[in-house]
Amino acid sequence: MLTKPRNREKMLRNVAYSNKRRRRSPLMFVGVGITALIILVGLGIVVVLPRIASHAANTPVNPNCTLIVPAQPLTAQGLATPYQLTATNPADGACDEANADQGAFVQGVIYNTTTGKFSVYSPLVVNQGSQPAVVPTAPTLTTNDVVGIWFGFNGTNLTLKGAQKTALQQGKCVNGQNQSVFGQFAYCNAPAFFAAANKGIASGLVTVPALGMAKDGMTCPTTRDFSVVDQDQSDNVQTQYLVNGNGQTAQLTAANQANLQNATVLGNPSDNALLTTFINPALGCQDWQAPDIANNNAMVSALPLDELQAAMFQKAPIALVPVTDPMTLNNNNASLTKANLYRQGVDQTQAGSANAANGTTYCQNLLNTGLPRIQLDMPLTINATTPAADMANSLYTFLASRFMMSYTNLNCQNLLHIPNPVTVQTDGNGVAISATVNSQQGNGNGGVLQTASGTATVKLNKNTGTATLSTKITYPNHANQRVNVNMVTNSCTGTAVFTKGVNANNNSMINLNTTIRSQTLRNVQTLPSNWFMTITDPTQSGTPIVACGSMAVQGTTGNITLGTVSTGMSCVTPTPTMTTTTTPVATATTTTTTTPVATGTVTTTSTPVVTGTMTATPTPAATTTVTTTTTTTPTVTPTPVCSPTGSVSMTPTPVTNPTPPASAGQSTSKNNPYRGKHRKW
Repeated sequence: MLTKPRNREKMLRNVAYSNKRRRRSPLMFVGVGITALIILVGLGIVVVLPRIASHAANTPVNPNCTLIVPAQPLTAQGLATPYQLTATNPADGACDEANADQGAFVQGVIYNTTTGKFSVYSPLVVNQGSQPAVVPTAPTLTTNDVVGIWFGFNGTNLTLKGAQKTALQQGKCVNGQNQSVFGQFAYCNAPAFFAAANKGIASGLVTVPALGMAKDGMTCPTTRDFSVVDQDQSDNVQTQYLVNGNGQTAQLTAANQANLQNATVLGNPSDNALLTTFINPALGCQDWQAPDIANNNAMVSALPLDELQAAMFQKAPIALVPVTDPMTLNNNNASLTKANLYRQGVDQTQAGSANAANGTTYCQNLLNTGLPRIQLDMPLTINATTPAADMANSLYTFLASRFMMSYTNLNCQNLLHIPNPVTVQTDGNGVAISATVNSQQGNGNGGVLQTASGTATVKLNKNTGTATLSTKITYPNHANQRVNVNMVTNSCTGTAVFTKGVNANNNSMINLNTTIRSQTLRNVQTLPSNWFMTITDPTQSGTPIVACGSMAVQGTTGNITLGTVSTGMSCVTPTPTMTTTTTPVATATTTTTTTPVATGTVTTTSTPVVTGTMTATPTPAATTTVTTTTTTTPTVTPTPVCSPTGSVSMTPTPVTNPTPPASAGQSTSKNNPYRGKHRKW
C-alpha cells in the first residue's frame, strides 16, 4: 500500500505495526478521490460516524481480522454474496467493517475471453452476522468470463477463511505462505485471470492504452515506477463502500448514495489509488479504467488494469516486489517463495533467485530514479491535493514523507551505506509542511542525483572500429538547452572516451544519432563492458552530471537506461555539506521523525499453500524515534559537480519557494471523509 506516511503517534504506540506494513497513510484516502466524485454529484455524505470515533477513543483496535469468503466466490452468486468480517482472535477485541482501522475491501474484475473486454464488480463486506444496508445485485456472467479477486485491509493482518471448507480452493485464493499471511493483501484466481488477459493482449484482442506524456516531460508513471512505489508496492485496492449510521455497509453506487442520504464513504489506502486518484491528475495523466457493472457501468480504476498496463509499458528500471518487502517476509526473514507468490497476484515476473529480487538494487533504483522524479515533479505536486490533510499539507510533502519511511523500512541506509536523504518537517499538529533533501549519496552505486532520464543503444561496427549511438532522453524543463552526451569508463565519473554536444528540442528531448570514434573500439569483437553514459550540463557551473547509466553489453549491442547502474559498479562519492528545503516553512519549530526497521536473512525452502485457513504471526521490530527542534528557512538545492579526479563539489542553485496549497492542514472535498482515519498509504 502506499508507504503511507504513518500516523507518528500510532507508530510510537505500536512498534510491531510501524515496522511492518502498517503504514497508515493517506490512502485510506483513496476513498478521497471517489469522495470528491460523490460531492460533485451533489449528494450529502456524512463525514464522521460518531460510533467510529467513540470506538477508537474507548477501545484498543484489534489489528488482526478474518474475512470469511463465500462459497463459489468466482461465480455470479459468489460475487454478490457479502464477505463477512470477524476477529481472528476474539480475545483481542471485535472487528468492525465501519471502523476505519479495521475495514476490509474486495475488488473483483471480470475479463471476457471472447470480446476482450473488462468490467469491475466489487463484492461487499459486512460484519459477521449482520445484514447489508442494501443487498447487492448479482452480476451476469458467461462461460467465457474469467474472474479475478483482490483484497485490501486497513488493519495489520487479514486472514482469509472459507464459509465452507472448500471455498478457498474453489476461489484459488492465496493469503500468503503457509501460516505467514501477506498482511493487507490477498487474491483469488489472479494467475488465471492474468494468463487469460495476457493471451488476449498477445493475440491483439486486447489493446492496452498507452501511458502518454506527463506534464513534467516524462512518460506517465505506472505502479512499477520507482517514483510511485514504496516499501510494499502494489497492495490494497481502490474499492470503496458506503456505511450508514447503524454501521451497515453497501456498495458504492449512485443508486445506493441516493437511498442512503446519511451514509459516509469507507476507503482502502492503496498504492494503485495513490497513482490513479492523486499522482495522475497532478501530472496530467489518465489511468486505464473499466465499467463498474454494479454502478450502472460508471468507469472506475482497478488494480489488475494498472498492473497489466505497467507490465506492458513500464521502462527500466522496473520496480518489482523485492524479498525485503515487509509483506513478503516470513517470520521477519526474507522468503523468495513468498515474494513470488505475491508477484503472481499482481502479474509480475517470477524471480529465479533471491539475488534477482534483492533489496539493494531496489533501494538503489528508489534513490537514483524515484527520488529525483519526486523532486522534479515538485512544482506540479506542491499545489496538488494531499491524500491526507492531517499528515501532509500537499501531495509533494506526502510523497516525500512516504519516500523517507520506505527508505528506512526497506533498510536502504544499511544496504547502500547511504543515510536517508529525506527529512520531513512538521508543524505542531504533526502535519508535514516541508521536506529537506540532502544530496549526499555516500559510497553507494550510481552516486548521481538523476535529473535527466531515458535510454540509449550502442551498436558496434567491427569493420570500421566505430559504434553508432542512438538516444531517447528527456531533460525536463530544459527545452533547447545545450547538453553533453558522454561515454566514460569504469564509473559515472570515469575517463571520457567520447563527448558530443547537442541541443534538447522544444520538448526537452535529446534524440541523438551519431557515431562514436574511439581507440577503444578498434580491433575488438564486442563492446567494452565498463562503459557508462553520462549527461552533463555545460550551462551550469562545473558542468555537473545530471544523469548516468551503465551499459549492459550483449556482444556488439549495448543498452543503457539512465538511472540504472549495474550492481558492483561504484560511481560517485559526493560529500556535500548543503541541504535543500523544497517547501518554505511558516513556523520556527519543526519535528523530524525517522523509523528504522530491521531486516532478516533470505530463506527459500518453504512450500506455498493456496488454500485453507491462515493465521497471522506478526513479528515486532525495533523502532527508534528521533526528534529535533530547529529553525527552518528556505535554502538552496546543491547540484553535484564531478571533477576530473572523480570528487564531487556542490554548486548552489536557487530554489523558488512555492506557496503552500490551499489544502495545507485542512480538509478538502477530496480528503475530508478520511481525515483523522486511515494512515496507511
